[in-house]
Amino acid sequence: MSNKFCLRSILLCIGITASLAFAAPEVSTDTDEARKIAPVTLDGEVLFQLRGISALPAPERAATVREKIIQAAQDASIAPDSGSLEASEDRITVILGTHAIVSFFPADAEIEAVPMKLLAETALVRIAAGIKDYREARSAKYLLRHTGMLVGITIAGALLLWLILGLFKWLDRVLERRVKRKIQRLEQASHRVLDAGQIGGWLAGVLRGVRAVLVFALVLIWLNAALGLYPWTRPLAAELFSLVLGPLKELGLGFLTSLPDLAFLAVLFFVVRFILRVIHTFFNRAHRGWIRLKNFEPELAMPTYRIVRIMVIVMALVIAYPYIPGSDSEAFKGMSIFFGVVLSIGSSSFIANIIAGYSLTYRRAFREGDRIKVGEQEGIVLEMSTLNTRIRSMKNEEINIPNSVVLGSPIVNYTTFEQEPGLILHSDVGIGYDVPWRQVEAMLLEAAKRTEGLKQDPAPFVLQKSLGDFTVVYQINAYCEDADKMNIRYSALHSHIQDVFNEYGVQIMSPNYVADPPESKVVPPEQWYSAPAEPPAAT
Repeated sequence: MSNKFCLRSILLCIGITASLAFAAPEVSTDTDEARKIAPVTLDGEVLFQLRGISALPAPERAATVREKIIQAAQDASIAPDSGSLEASEDRITVILGTHAIVSFFPADAEIEAVPMKLLAETALVRIAAGIKDYREARSAKYLLRHTGMLVGITIAGALLLWLILGLFKWLDRVLERRVKRKIQRLEQASHRVLDAGQIGGWLAGVLRGVRAVLVFALVLIWLNAALGLYPWTRPLAAELFSLVLGPLKELGLGFLTSLPDLAFLAVLFFVVRFILRVIHTFFNRAHRGWIRLKNFEPELAMPTYRIVRIMVIVMALVIAYPYIPGSDSEAFKGMSIFFGVVLSIGSSSFIANIIAGYSLTYRRAFREGDRIKVGEQEGIVLEMSTLNTRIRSMKNEEINIPNSVVLGSPIVNYTTFEQEPGLILHSDVGIGYDVPWRQVEAMLLEAAKRTEGLKQDPAPFVLQKSLGDFTVVYQINAYCEDADKMNIRYSALHSHIQDVFNEYGVQIMSPNYVADPPESKVVPPEQWYSAPAEPPAAT
């Protein structure tokens, strides 16, 4: 029996691929029904099956009968062929020597759909043969012979393992010397389109994978054959392939079962991909101005495309969810709820910034390249992304502001009207009541006229903002068409204001006034270029 078992193990390993493809296991989904019938086994061989009842489940009844058969096999005084049948009204009992091994009832005969007497006679023959094999498998001659077979199998396996490892070492050297050289020549011929290192890494990975599969298969065959040589480990050998390859079989069968759903998902993927391409083409042409829509600016085309794309993908996921393999399992549902809770808790600010980013896009408060002021931050807009807005400050600093902060802050855009009519630069000065207001306005206009970069059309103008306790607050307003240089223009305007007021001997009294000084606080012309200042070159 053991020689047949070893041969069957080897044939099972050779035909494992075919069994994975065509052998579908019969799996009972009814747990109660499975407990009603159980096999009686001896050294991994099934002798017959028994039915159980609620008071004595089938597995317990089969285990009891198995123990009785083993006790009879271990009793050398009992001949295997000395069995007999004892019939009564509702049962037939198999007797072996003085031991009642098992009693068969009509319910047991229903399992095989045969008469109860025929079942009992067949079981008697099977028990006798099982006892003979049991005793033979534990004899010294049998164990010695199979130990020799184990040594031979081990030597053959070790030799085969050595050959496999040597073969793959040789293949590695061939790959290193010849194949990689050819790949490098292909890389040079393709002008670096092909990556020789990457392709060589793939080939080496394939060789390692094939080597690992062969070594694993060899170890599995050896282990199955070695365990099958001895009666004590033979049941484990019978279950070895099921333990190792059972999950692979389940994966293969699950894949075959899920083929219709996978085909639907594949079709849905290509349909959604086609729809997204059509939508992208439409909005891309609208962005370039090839398609004009009423009350729709071209710069809004791509942000709108991104919103529509998200909507299409979300709708596709909703449609695809029931067809995802395993989506109806409790584990899948639990993981979905878990990740949903984690995302909802951890991504509140993330979602808020995304919504704020799209809101800013459609509000059109500013564009890339505009000079803006957000709260206390001021600079040139470098990028408007989905999550944040990047600006470059006047000190050449890059500032990242979350879109939610931008949306909740007042935004000053200096660039919107810099061309027509222009950005108005303004500055306040406080002048005493003893200076005629017409003179002050004329001096401020003269300072604005001298400032390079300030427009004269529209003309600068002066406002009297307030009449204070000691001073009148005047404000000079002048148009500038370059918002990027407003700081430079402000500095030049303030310089010219000081020059003009010094020229005409008018004292600037802001920001505070306490009393009239003995002498006016003005700088005489001869001191305008005191060291280290240098006078302008003569023209």
